[in-house]
Parts: sequence; C-alpha cells; structure tokens
Amino acid sequence: MAISKAMIVFPLLCFLFSTISTLSHQNTLVCNQTEKRALLSFKHTLFDPAHRLSSWSTHEDCCGWNGVYCHNITGRVIKLDLMNPSSSNFSLGGKVSPALLQLEFLNYLNLSGNDFGGTPIPGFLGSMRSLTYLDLSFASFGGLIPPQLGNLSNLQYLSLGGGDSFYEPQLYVENLGWISHLSSLKHLTMYEVDLQREVHWLESTSMLSSLSELYLVACELDNMSPSLGYVNFTSLTFLSLAWNHFNHEIPNWLFNLSTSHIPLNDLDLSYNQLTGQIPGYLGNLSSLKYLLLYGNRLNGTLPSSLWLLSNLVYLDIGNNSLADTISEVHFNKLSKLKYLDMSSTSIIFKVKSNWVPPFQLEEMWMSSCQMGPNFPTWLETQTSLRYLDISKSGIVDIAPKWFWKWASHIDRRLIDLSDNQISGNLSGVLLNNTYIDLSSNCFMGELPRLSPQVSLLNMANNSFSGPISPFLCQKLNGKSNLEILDMSTNNLSGELSHCWTYWQSLTRLNLGNNNLSGKIPDSMGSLFELEALHLHNNRLSGDIPPSLRNCKSLGLLDLGGNKLSGNLPSWMGERTTLTALRLRSNKLIGNIPPQICQLSSLIILDVANNSLSGTIPKCFNNFSLMATIGTEDDSFSVLEFYYDYYSYFNRYTGAPNYENLMLVIKGKESEYRSILKFVRSIDLSSNDLWGSIPTEISSLSGLESLNLSCNNLMGSIPEKMGSMKALESLDLSRNHLSGEIPQSMKNLSFLSHLNLSYNNFSGRIPSSTQLQSFDAISYIGNAELCGVPLTKNCTEDEDFQGIDVIDENEEGSEIPWFYIGMGLGFIVGFWGVCGALLFKKAWRHAYFQFLYRVKDWVYVAIAIRLNRLQNNLRVP
Repeated sequence: MAISKAMIVFPLLCFLFSTISTLSHQNTLVCNQTEKRALLSFKHTLFDPAHRLSSWSTHEDCCGWNGVYCHNITGRVIKLDLMNPSSSNFSLGGKVSPALLQLEFLNYLNLSGNDFGGTPIPGFLGSMRSLTYLDLSFASFGGLIPPQLGNLSNLQYLSLGGGDSFYEPQLYVENLGWISHLSSLKHLTMYEVDLQREVHWLESTSMLSSLSELYLVACELDNMSPSLGYVNFTSLTFLSLAWNHFNHEIPNWLFNLSTSHIPLNDLDLSYNQLTGQIPGYLGNLSSLKYLLLYGNRLNGTLPSSLWLLSNLVYLDIGNNSLADTISEVHFNKLSKLKYLDMSSTSIIFKVKSNWVPPFQLEEMWMSSCQMGPNFPTWLETQTSLRYLDISKSGIVDIAPKWFWKWASHIDRRLIDLSDNQISGNLSGVLLNNTYIDLSSNCFMGELPRLSPQVSLLNMANNSFSGPISPFLCQKLNGKSNLEILDMSTNNLSGELSHCWTYWQSLTRLNLGNNNLSGKIPDSMGSLFELEALHLHNNRLSGDIPPSLRNCKSLGLLDLGGNKLSGNLPSWMGERTTLTALRLRSNKLIGNIPPQICQLSSLIILDVANNSLSGTIPKCFNNFSLMATIGTEDDSFSVLEFYYDYYSYFNRYTGAPNYENLMLVIKGKESEYRSILKFVRSIDLSSNDLWGSIPTEISSLSGLESLNLSCNNLMGSIPEKMGSMKALESLDLSRNHLSGEIPQSMKNLSFLSHLNLSYNNFSGRIPSSTQLQSFDAISYIGNAELCGVPLTKNCTEDEDFQGIDVIDENEEGSEIPWFYIGMGLGFIVGFWGVCGALLFKKAWRHAYFQFLYRVKDWVYVAIAIRLNRLQNNLRVP
C-alpha cells in the first residue's frame, strides 16, 4: 500500500517541480537577440504615424513589445500581430522588410487593416515555412500575388485583398495553381482580388481537401460552371462567392455538396446576376444555417425543399424576381430562424391573424413584399425583433395600440413602416427606436414624444397637425442624439420655437411644405453640425437670420416659397460648403452680393421670383464646379448621404439616401433627388435685374440650365455663349436684349429647351439643326428677327447679316483660304484646258470632232432603244 502511494505521489512531485521550474524560467524569459535585431530592422522600414511601435526599443525585451509574442519556454518569436486596431490614423505603412526571414519560428503573421500604399506582397514570405497563419487583408497591397506563397505547406489560414481602391494596380492572380500546394489550408479569403484571368479557379481550390472556409468575394469572377465531373470539397462548411459577376443558373456542382454529406453551414451567392429558379437540391443541404441569395435575377417560385432546412438561421432571398405565396405552413420546421429577408420580390406573405410563429426573429426585411392589407398582428409575438422593415408592403389598416408599446422596447433599433396607408393617432406616443421611418402614411394628430436615443425620425407626408413648438421644446430624459429629422408635407403650424439648442446633434432638418409662420429664430444658428436645412413652402417672414452663418457645415439651404424679406445676405459667401442655395419665391430685395461668388462648390443657385435689383455679378465664373463637365467633389456628400441601420451580416447594400429639391428647369417644376448632384443650374428669373449679361458667364461650360427671364437686361447675348457646351435649357425671354443671335449658339448640341421670346433681337436665326428644331414660340415677340422657324422671310440685307463673320483668331479661320484655293484651282484648270484649245488649232479640231462623234453615238443608241420599246408595246 505504501509502495502504491509512493508511485502516485512521486510523479505528482515531479510535475510540480517541473511547473515551478517553467514558471521561474518564464519570469526571466529574454528574447533571442538575433530576432530582436530583425524586428528592429523590420520596424525601420515601416511608417508609423501613431507610434504604435513605440515600445520596440533596444533597451527593452522584445517579448514584451506591442504585438510580439514569444514561446513560453524557448523565448523565440512565434507570433507577430500588428493588425490595425481601429481607424486609418493608426495604420502602419511603408515596406515589409525581408528581415522577417530571421524569425525562423514565426507561425503567425497578421498585418491586416494597415496601409501599404499599393506595394506588392513580398515574395520572400513564401520562404517562411513555419507560417500557419497569414493575414494581409485590407492592408492595401497591390499587384500580382506572388506564387511563392504556394511553398507554405504548413499554412492553415490565408486572407488577402481589400483596402483602399485608390491604389493601382489592385491585387490580381494570373494562375491560381499554386494554391493547390497548400495542403494544410483550412481557411482561404480573397476579397477584391482580381481573378478574372484565372478560369480554373474552381479546380484549384477544390483540390484543397482540408479546406473548410472559402471566401472569394468581389473577385471579378464570371463563371462558376467549368466542366467538372465532381468538385472535391470534402470538408467545406463556409462558401461565399458574393459580389461577383456570375450571370448563369446556380451550377450543378453545388448538387455534389448536397449529396456528399458535406456539413455546409454557410452559402453566400448574393450580389451576382444569377438567373433561373432556386434549385430544389439546396434543400438537401441539411446542415445549412445561412443561405444568402440576395441581389440576383432569380425567378419563379420557391422550392418546397427550402422549407425543410430545419437548421436555417439566416434566410436572405430579397431583391430577386421571385413570385410565390407563403403561408404559415411553410415555416413549421424553421424554429431556429433569426433573420428573414424577402424584400423587393413579388412574394405574397399570407398568414392567419392568430398565427404564432415557431421562431423568434431578430431581423425582418420585407420591404415591397405584399403583406397587407391587414396589419401583421403576429409581430406582437416577436419579442426579440430588433430590425423591422415592412415598408411598401400594401398595408391599409390602423396600427394597433399594442404596437407602439411593443415598438418602444429598448432593443428595437429600426422601425420602418413607410409607404403604406397605415393610420392612427400618435399624440402622446413615445418613440424610442434608433431609426424610425413612418413617412408616406396616414398618421394624424399631434406630434409624438421622443426618447434621447432616436437618431433618425422621418414622418414626412402624413397628416400630423397642431403647433410644432411642443415637440421642439419637449423635455428629454438626457441629451438628444437626433441627427436626421424630416417632418415635411404635413399640416404643422405655429412659429418655430427658440428651443433649437436642445437639438444640436442635428445634421439634416426638413420642415418644408407645412403652415409654419413667424421668423426664423436666431437659435437655429446653434445647430453647428447642420448640413442641410429645408424650410421651403411655409409662411415664414422677416430677414434671413445672420446666426445661420454659424452653421459652418451647411451644404444645402432651401428657404424658397416663404415671405422672407430684406437683402440677400453677404455672409453666405463665407459658407463655402454650400452646394445648393434655393431662395426662390420670397420678397428679397437689393443687389446680388459679389461675395456669393466665393461659393466655389455651388452647383445650384435659385433666387428666382424675388425683387432683386442691380446687375448680375461678373464673378460668376468663380463657380468652379459649374465651369467643368462631369466633376464631382467631396461637398456632394451633403446631397447623398449614408446612415447605416442595417445588420452585421452584409445586408447593407451601399445605397445612399438623397436630399431633394424642387427646381424649375426646361420650363417645368420637378423634384430632383438621386440625380441632384449632377444638376448645374442658375435661375435668376423674375427679378428686377438690369445691365448686360456678363461675358464671364460664358465660361461656365458645365452649366446645364440658365434662366435669366423676366428681368430688365439689355445689350446682346455674349458672343461666346456657344462655348457653354453642356447647356440643355436657356431662357432669356422677356428682357430688353437686342442684336443678333450669336452664330456660336449653333454649337449648343445638347440644347433641348430655348426661349428667347419678347426681346429686341434682329437678323437671321443662325442656321443649325439645333436652333431650327424649336417652335416659333421660342422666338416670338422679336419683330426684327427672321428665318426658320419663324414665318418672316429675311431680306437680302438680313441674309448678308446672317453670313458668318470669320474671326482669324477663332477656329475656322482656315475657311477663307479654302475658298481662295478653290478659286485659284478653277482658274488654273479652266485656262489649262481652254487655253490649250484656243491657241492650238490641231487640238481644237480634234476636240470638236470627238464631240461630234459622241453626239452621233448617243443619238443612235437612243433611237435603237426607243424602237425596241415601241416593238415591246405592240406585242399583245
């Protein structure tokens, strides 16, 4: 018995002694000096603006350096993790030094999220045979991926691609054959790696028998149907081929996965152009948890086998041409479902009102999917739902009372009921979600209350009424986080309060198309983050408050359709961020201040229908974005913006939200939204402006619409108006302009709307396909004007006036020389022939004898043909 106890205790004592010895050794662990020098050499070639490697010092043990990990016994460096922890400000850059080759025991290298400026991935990495983990993703490497990486036979994890698309060339592969040599590889990610040169990518990757996770995302792939008898993915659990260019049916080789007992958990084929029906064999992938087919061109009905996937957690089939009717029976076996997306399809969701689903959803995206006309009462059972989008779903019903209490749950991040016909009185309701969109419905009553956590609130195009002040001056339980507020197109009334200091997080505010009155309060100047302000079509009066100059990020200002008075403020020139300025239909007076020309980012200027006087500033040519064609600028971000209320799982499509403006272009008022950033327009019409049209305005070659009508302008149209190549709409009507229409206007090839009526123009309308294509009404009211399309014919004097006057300094100065050359050629040719006949008698006789013979031959030929014709006519 004593011997047996000794046999047990002795090994324990040995193990304890070994452990103590190991711990003692760890406390005195010092890194290898050769590896320390190698790491310092590696650091020397890097750019480190955030000093992330400040701990890398000759006086310190390298095993304690940031990102360096050593073996706990040998002290050799085995792991180097320099992944960028956050933003671009912490990115490492420069070059990767071959000094890393001296880290012979390094098995883990992570440089992801940094910025190496498009430099190539160094080929020497293929000599680091100990590597089992290599992550160079989103590090802005460029060029050819070195095939030497195929020498890393121990590699289990490889992630490449991604980063700043500014750098060229992006990573690419010409031949992926080297990947098949990575026999130990379990995880392969290539993101934004150009694989379009490699047509055998599928064969190469399918030879990796240990591969369990394959992500080839946004790799320019266009064919996943090579002639393969069998795909050898024996261990595959995750497969993502999203964001490529596949434009065929879902290939048959996926059927091999469903019949080979491969435990595929995740299949992502979203954002391609796949066609045909969803194949029924996908229902045989019994282990499938995530199925993403969003954003393709799939059609037909859903296969019945799809509803047998009892392990399914994530089903995303939205944005396809699918058409089917779904009932509660289809979901009987989907008890694990957490995410459901059938948006932008023609699927009809038809369930009983008392249905209790077997699942608890966390996200539900059903926009443009028919769920109405009744409100889906089964939502009350979904206590875990965080994202709800049932916009454009055909609901014509009253929102039940339980819904607002259910929706105010603290975990509900998004509620989108927009573009239905849902009604109900929201007076006294507390809205508590981060993103709330109730726009384009039939809600009524006074405005609801808000919690501080609301970031976006859109209640536009409803029937809310009553004064706006109680909403603006409500007491919040904390500091407001509201960034976007849209309550346009309702029946709100009363004055704008002085409570704007409560809403200093606002970046976009739209209160247009209401019945608001009074002055714009000075406290609106406390909205320091404001980028877009819409107060149009109300009954606001008084001056434009100078406090708005404090809104230093303001990019869009729409105060049109009010009763604002006073001068056009000169301080607006200080807001160089302004991209769109719309002040039309007010009572503004005074001159257009020259300071407005400092707005170099301005693309829309609309001050029409006011009482502005004076001359048009000559400095309009400083509007640099109107002087170039097709130019975009960072300032356009105010016109299309992003707010990410989508989920983690790649749901966010990248589609922006757009600001909107009502503009009068080509004689009609239209709403401009998604194309607003492409519009270039100046409208100064219906004012009391006088003087001439500045010639400098002709330099705005990117301007698309110019309206100076209904003023008191005099003088002539600038001669170089034809250099405004992008001009589509030009209205100079009802002024006192005179002289001829410049010949250069024939060059306005995009012009589709022209109004020069009721001026004092004279002479012939220049001849061109463009100018003659307009109706006479475009020129009516100019008594001295003549030529097509007018009925008045031009006299000889007017004809002479219509002849082009050539300026030798302009293009076409070579035309007179053409006529001179043609005249000289005629003279030389004429006297070269006729002179010889005149002075050479023998040539003259021979020439006329030739003419007589030709005459006789022609006479005989005609006579014979006429005789044959008569004979043919006599035949019965």
